[in-house]
Amino acid sequence: MLLFTAKKFLIMVGTLFALLAITFTISHVAPGDPAALAAGPDATEEMIQQIREEFGLDKPLPVQFLIYVGGVLQGDFGTSIHTGREVVSDLARFFPATLELVLFSILFAIAIAVPIGVISAVRQNTITDHTLRLFSVAGVGLPMFWLGLMLQLFFALKLGWFPLGGRLGLLTDPPTTITGLYIIDSLLTLNFTTLLESLHHIVLPAVALCFPALASIARVNRAEMLEVLSQDYIVNAKAQGLSKFRIVAIYALRNAMLPTMAMIGLRFGWMLGGTVLVESVFNWPGVGLYAVEAAVASDFEPIVAVTVLLGFMFMLANLAIDIVYGILDPRVRGANI
Repeated sequence: MLLFTAKKFLIMVGTLFALLAITFTISHVAPGDPAALAAGPDATEEMIQQIREEFGLDKPLPVQFLIYVGGVLQGDFGTSIHTGREVVSDLARFFPATLELVLFSILFAIAIAVPIGVISAVRQNTITDHTLRLFSVAGVGLPMFWLGLMLQLFFALKLGWFPLGGRLGLLTDPPTTITGLYIIDSLLTLNFTTLLESLHHIVLPAVALCFPALASIARVNRAEMLEVLSQDYIVNAKAQGLSKFRIVAIYALRNAMLPTMAMIGLRFGWMLGGTVLVESVFNWPGVGLYAVEAAVASDFEPIVAVTVLLGFMFMLANLAIDIVYGILDPRVRGANI
């Protein structure tokens, strides 16, 4: 198990370095002069050149990359040309909002998708099954940004049930910062007013973000449940007179959840990337919205940092799923060593 984990970790490190190199190169060769944008429309060439020297933009690209990698290894992602703040401090400020949205969304998706997959498999080829399958197919095909706009139009503007965006109302103070996650911090400090306000604001963006993941998880879980329910040990359990609930919930679902967990880990990573669209639609103050604003300003330091951070979280989630998968199924460990 140790060798299996070490191999997966080394692959993750290599992939992360490749992601850093590709993102850094693309951000620096893309059209636009960040120094000129930071200096303003009335800046002289001397002022622009001074900014280039200050941020090291006058050096050759390989030298800039080596300097940047050295800083990253020390936890320094540079300084934003647009805001003038250290990128690390911006990430520490905005990432908790993104993490809260993604965690809430993935838990919401799992809570709905797994029962849908189980019910659809148990009632195979019935009206219930066809309806749930149609729901899953539609969920995979719906763009998140379009779904977010439709949710805003119907539930926020027309019905007035939920706010259009933001993390809290204008008149609501954030809870005392412990984790940076408003829902958790509100619970820890027993601030139920802020807790309700946080839940009220997170519902629509979470639904928009989790809908494709929900559909994918439900489809995989249904397929695995159908395969498991056809196994001999399930037929034997039925012959012994065990209750249908016990067979499905304990014996079948436990084995069907192994491939489903792999899809959950994959979708968790995709959700991190999807926050760029959802946070822009709902004005959610996370790293996705931060990256969009940096891209508009041609501010490459935050773009590279956000890409590496989200890539790292994606790889970390998949590493965790691989480890859990290896623990539960020894055959996986042997095949990957």
